[in-house]
Order: sequence, then C-alpha cells, then structure tokens
Amino acid sequence: VPAKYAIIFIAVQYNVTYTIDDNSEQFHFYDYGPKDIATIFFYMLVAINLHAVIQEYILDKINRRLHLSKTKHSKFNESGQLAFFYLFSFLWGASILNTEEFMMNPTSLWKDYPHSRMIFQVKFFYICQIAYWLHALPELYFQKIRKEDIPRQLCYICLYIAHISGAYILNLQHLGLILMVPHYLVELIFHASRLFYFSDENKQKGFTIWALLFIMVRLLTLTLSVLTFGFGLARVENPGFSIADGNFNVLPVRIGCLGAVCLTQAWMMWKFINFQLKKWREHVKNQIPKKKITNTKNKRIKKEPNRG
Repeated sequence: VPAKYAIIFIAVQYNVTYTIDDNSEQFHFYDYGPKDIATIFFYMLVAINLHAVIQEYILDKINRRLHLSKTKHSKFNESGQLAFFYLFSFLWGASILNTEEFMMNPTSLWKDYPHSRMIFQVKFFYICQIAYWLHALPELYFQKIRKEDIPRQLCYICLYIAHISGAYILNLQHLGLILMVPHYLVELIFHASRLFYFSDENKQKGFTIWALLFIMVRLLTLTLSVLTFGFGLARVENPGFSIADGNFNVLPVRIGCLGAVCLTQAWMMWKFINFQLKKWREHVKNQIPKKKITNTKNKRIKKEPNRG
C-alpha cells in the first residue's frame, strides 16, 4: 500500500513520453512540479547520511593524524566535504555537457526556449544539487559549526539554493548547467588546495592556479549571462509570460536574472580581492622579521675580526 506514496520520494516525477508518427521510437522527457519537493526531501536525507559517512570514515581519521587546531579542524572538515561534492558534481555535469553537446552550440542557451522538457540526467542532476545545498542548512547544527562561521556559510548556501532553484524553475537548465560546471571546478581546486595546505603549509601553488581560474570563470559567467539575457532571449520567436507553458521570457524576469548574476559575481570578486589583500599583508608581515634577522646576522659578521 505505501509503495504508491514511497515512489514519489524515490523516483523522478513528471515523466512525459513522445512518439514520432513515422517512427515507433519513444522519447522520454521530464517536467517539474510540486511533487519534486518530496523527491528533493528524500535525497536531502540521503545527502545527510553520506555527509556523516564521509565525516566519520575519512575526514575524522585524517584529522587525528594531522592534530589540527580547532579553527583549522573546522575549516578542514568544511573543505573536505565540499571537495567531495564539487568533484562528484563537476564530473557528472561535465559528462552531461559532453553527451548533450551544449558547449558546442551556444545558441542552445536560448534557442527553442522555454526548455520545459528535460532529459533524465539533467532533471536528476538539479534534484540532487538542490537537495545537497538544502542538507547543508541542518548540517550547520549537526556539525556544531562555530557561531562566527555560520553567517559566512549560511550566505553561500542560500546563494547556491537561490541560483540553482531559479535556473530550474525558470527553465534555464542549460545556462545553469554550463555555468555550474566551470564554477565547481574552480571551487574544487580551492578546497583541494586548502586541504593540502593544512597538511603542509609550504604547498600553496594550488591557490595560484585557483586565483587565475577564478577570474576567468567570473568573466565567462558574466559574458554568457549578458549574451543569454541581453541578446538571446530578447530575440527569440516566442516572448511572453506563461506559467502553464513554463515561459518566463519577459523583460522584468530577464533583468532580474541578469542583475542577480551580476551582483553575485561582483560580490564574489570583492571577497576575492579582500582575500588576496589579506594574504599579501600577511606575507609582508612575515617578511619583515626575516629581513631584520638577516640584517642582524650580516652586521655581526662584519663586526667579527677576520681570523683566517
């Protein structure tokens, strides 16, 4: 009896099948609707369990060997969890882009909009993405995150939820997928570099690669967003607003989406610049004592008589 209700939580809903008259081959696509909330809730619980498994069997064992301080311990756990997620999501998203050839045809971002019919991989990818970032909210309590770290983590978690859910609901799945994959690659490099840094503070080359790619991905995101919302969607053949058809191609929505992307990218660049300035100041402070020690040694050598 409960199988009818359990399937709503486990299986992807809103299957739509198309059959071409000249061919008996069937094509399966998916739409979205209220039942997706149940599916997202189920996979959010799955994400919580996977989070606990990674923490207990991998990260905690590494932490015992490294003997990190409380501050570094919290950052190590955060980067460890995110590195696993970003690696998985990047490989999965890149596989979808390669299969569907979205990158080979940029006009697919706005051509034939609205993209209200998704293949299984795309829909399940978005379901898992939303579920993961929703699971991160209760994890703030379960992991006993420090109070001073909660606002920072809460900020980027909410940004992920808002942007991914917006792309999913507004039928901008192609654009969202193309923007997520390179972004996840950059975040993967950052958190992997931070993990290596905690194990050995001399390993900092990864941060240089991350900094270069970070700027490139921000420019790519802005370029594709302006191209899609400013030019592509404005010139399609079916502009208009229709919730039933999933068509949200009207000027206020386009401006809102473009504004949200631009503001988020500007905020990320501001945080990036502050981060780099902080690192530069720390580097300068560390170099001053070294120079003083070197100058002192040189003076002592000059004062000592030549006994050779």
